[in-house]
Amino acid sequence: MEKAIQEFKNYLLVEKNASPHTLEGYLNDISQFQEFLTRSGHAMESGALQLEKIDRLAVRSFMGYLYEKNFSGTTLRRKLSTLSSFFRFLCREGTLKNNVAKTVPAPRVQNKLPSYFSIDEMFRLLQLPQGEGFLPARDRAMLELFYSCGLRISELVSLTLEDINLDSRMVKVLGKGGKERLLPLGRHCVEALKTYLNIRMDKIRKINSGTDQLFLNHRGGGITVRGMRKVVEKYIKLGNFPGGVSPHSIRHSFATHLLEGGADLRSIQELLGHSSLSTTQKYTHLTLDRLSEAYDKAHPRAKEKPAMD
Repeated sequence: MEKAIQEFKNYLLVEKNASPHTLEGYLNDISQFQEFLTRSGHAMESGALQLEKIDRLAVRSFMGYLYEKNFSGTTLRRKLSTLSSFFRFLCREGTLKNNVAKTVPAPRVQNKLPSYFSIDEMFRLLQLPQGEGFLPARDRAMLELFYSCGLRISELVSLTLEDINLDSRMVKVLGKGGKERLLPLGRHCVEALKTYLNIRMDKIRKINSGTDQLFLNHRGGGITVRGMRKVVEKYIKLGNFPGGVSPHSIRHSFATHLLEGGADLRSIQELLGHSSLSTTQKYTHLTLDRLSEAYDKAHPRAKEKPAMD
């Protein structure tokens, strides 16, 4: 199994050009499946896991185990997709004859509308980092860039100094599938980045570090996805925002506010780096709900009760 996983990892890196974030997700899903098989005894023989003995029942049992652990339908579908990709690769290599995950039905997913900040809430979040030191300056720049461009956290973390051009107010982003896109930077974002980069330079000089990653942790090394998520969650908690918002809600807010401001879906699709317009269209539900609410509150005929016979 370990050899097969290593070969699959090489395939993802070399042939699929998978990002570090995508690679980590695939390998974590497979590792979790491997651990489940070992504990449950599925496909085990003489104390060792046998790839050729993994059957449809083993995959279904894994899905059932995850369901009992209250994993969401979206997560279950992703993990099943990972296993299907893994087994499809093994079939291609001749290690297995059948993709046993392919016939396992995917769990249903409830179409939940993404949570997002109102414009006032978003502005309040951006003002929460206070102070003049390294961390407040970094956090202000981080939040401003997050909202200014609607980036994924993994995209934000992977940015380097060379990706930022403050003179042209542009940032180069490496998205899913290794696709690059150029995004404009707002003026507030540029000012926050200028302040942070000056303080960052002093930090690097003091610790004699050579990293070119844009955002650093408190020790001067490159910040991780987990570290950045903790920073954003800290400010969300500090601001006591309602509605179950999360770090990813900043990206949703970016798209929703653009749509409400009159931007067309195609432009928002390009800015977000969505490969399909259907992924972007979920934001129309948010704005339509708000339009309906405004209509019900303001239109005379909406407020007037119909006459009873």
